[in-house]
Amino acid sequence: MDRSNESDRLAFSYLSTPLGWFAGYLWDFYLWCRKPMPTINKVDPVAISNAQITEAVEQTMSRFIAERPLPHNLREAIEYALLGGGKRLRPLLVVRSCQAVGGRLEQALAPAAALEMIHAFSLVHDDLPAMDDDDLRRGRPTLHRHTNEAMAILAGDAMMGLAFELVLANMQPPALAARIVAELAQGTNDMIAGQVYDTLPDFDPAMPEMERLRTIHRNKTGALIRAACRMGAICGDATEAQLVSLTQYGEAIGLMFQVVDDLLDVTKTTEELGKAAGKDAEKGKLTYPGLLGIEGSRAEVQRLHDQALSALEPLGDAAGPLRELCGFLATREK
Repeated sequence: MDRSNESDRLAFSYLSTPLGWFAGYLWDFYLWCRKPMPTINKVDPVAISNAQITEAVEQTMSRFIAERPLPHNLREAIEYALLGGGKRLRPLLVVRSCQAVGGRLEQALAPAAALEMIHAFSLVHDDLPAMDDDDLRRGRPTLHRHTNEAMAILAGDAMMGLAFELVLANMQPPALAARIVAELAQGTNDMIAGQVYDTLPDFDPAMPEMERLRTIHRNKTGALIRAACRMGAICGDATEAQLVSLTQYGEAIGLMFQVVDDLLDVTKTTEELGKAAGKDAEKGKLTYPGLLGIEGSRAEVQRLHDQALSALEPLGDAAGPLRELCGFLATREK
């Protein structure tokens, strides 16, 4: 008797039974489990350019404003103020901070767009005759010159409300949306407090001038920059240690941004800046060059630059784009 043929016959008979079919299924499943898992291609944050992030944020803002029922003239005023260019620094910080802790662009788009709306509202109101009384912003007439004061006030008010609406309409779960709204509200209110410190100061007469200056700009300029980094970190599900690192980074570059702004105000022309130069000195406002001199202010930029980079060290290579942004902000020309 051919034992091999007999074995094949018995095996075939066994596999033809329900138990044999089930055993064969388990064997196939075992072999499938032993196969190497396919590689999941993760998008390298560095592979997404700042220009691509800016475009995605602008599309998010544009689409939201276009779809939201609004009076036609109000929509036009908002679009003029919001979509008329700019560095888009704060949205970039939101997205890059999210990516630095392992998050994705899509997770950060709504907060990034919302924060830029708050920034745009603050600029529109800052330019008003009752505030800085500026006629030029980003090389164009300011909104109250392009339209009128009433529309500029109302468009600014609307952008602030729309920013919160955008977050709540586009973020899940509700607990995450609530955290982002809380950060956005705190940043907005601290920025407004900074405007008061700057425009209608109410300091203790014994407070040193440098402490006054830092208090103004930790709030007026630094609050939204700090909020950008924190909101991005929260969107990316940062650990507490990562959130601390990005908060410290945001605080350092927020002050550094203002020192550079003060330097540009005394070293560049109106044509180079796209806005009125030299107005702070004319109004007798506290500035870094006024207290530290130009070289002392440059040294302060370097100190804050180094402090910001030090804060990013625990985040490793993932914070590379944030390091590049820090370098750009320290050396920008407008």
